[in-house]
Amino acid sequence: MLVTMSAVVLLGLLIWFLLRIRYLRWLELTICTTFGFLLAKTTAEPLVQSLLDGVGGFLGQLRF
Repeated sequence: MLVTMSAVVLLGLLIWFLLRIRYLRWLELTICTTFGFLLAKTTAEPLVQSLLDGVGGFLGQLRF
């Protein structure tokens, strides 16, 4: 739940910023769709959540 709330807050801020500068394209549309799935908790949510968990796990293992 903590990761979901963090993702919702970060994506919400990103969407707000993109709306503020009036720059929404296909990538931003994908971000908005992901935000909607996380908020709505639809039947597609487990798939989106597992994808985000996989990406988060991958990014967490990167070493610079």
